[in-house]
Amino acid sequence: ANIYFFFSGLIGRSWAMVFASAGFKVKLYDIVQQQITDALENIRKKMKELEESGFLKGALSAEQQLALISGCTDLKAAVEGATFIQECTPENLDLKKKIFGQLDLIVDDNVILSSSTSCLLPSKLFTGLKHVKQCIVSHPVNPPYFVPLVEIVPHPETDPSTIERTYVLMKKIGQSPVKLNKEIEGFILNRLQYAVISEAWRLVGEGVVSPTDLDLVMSDGLGMRYAFIGPLETMHLNAEGISNYCERYREGMKLVLNTFGSVPEYSGEVEQKVHQAMSEKIPVVPKHLDSRREWRDECLARLARLKIQMKSD
Repeated sequence: ANIYFFFSGLIGRSWAMVFASAGFKVKLYDIVQQQITDALENIRKKMKELEESGFLKGALSAEQQLALISGCTDLKAAVEGATFIQECTPENLDLKKKIFGQLDLIVDDNVILSSSTSCLLPSKLFTGLKHVKQCIVSHPVNPPYFVPLVEIVPHPETDPSTIERTYVLMKKIGQSPVKLNKEIEGFILNRLQYAVISEAWRLVGEGVVSPTDLDLVMSDGLGMRYAFIGPLETMHLNAEGISNYCERYREGMKLVLNTFGSVPEYSGEVEQKVHQAMSEKIPVVPKHLDSRREWRDECLARLARLKIQMKSD
């Protein structure tokens, strides 16, 4: 069986569950045995809960999927037989480069070396590695078990076959991969996300709207639409095609966009205002934050199921 290899943090655990749901054998690696023990126990608990609630992915039972996941604290043993390695360490360039430097010395010429980084460019991560042609970024959306998008970002020297193999693999495990033709700061998802956050921050800071009402505009407005179609298709459907939309609205869009301010500092009075509003809604204590995250994940699971049902209808 193919062996897929991860690190045992939050994203690594979720990735492991995704791969196991598709029937792939997974090894979790960490330098601390207790981290692996805790990760395996967390995965067991999550899978059992998902099975009981009917949200477990894949055709295999929770026990069958759990049997595919193991742990290892020896790096050489962990990568033995691996065909795909997904790095999930914290977002620290030096740490990630150290890990890939170690992997570069012990992997063969067929394994794909992939990173879960959300913002570090492949050219900063992989340049100089002997196996650079086998290196790629596969950026998931947190949590990948419920949100299927994966951004596939190549290094300038990544072999086209590495891109294609990664794309096919992500499709096989039920994710929704998108290929970037070249690297760019923030990739695609975060560039779009940061654009929305920036304007949201400005609107709140200028006293146009409260933080809670701002979020409502997205959750009960744009977000409902964007859960099924993207901004370009929205334009297409909101007129008689893209060209007609541009003809109707280009001047209005330019007029509004020209009123946008500079990039916010994300500090000071606006930070305190937003923090207070969000803390009143969800107190910043583990019990309340975890409860809201569980609610979020259940919503995402239900939405994912709905989207699958609608595609099959």
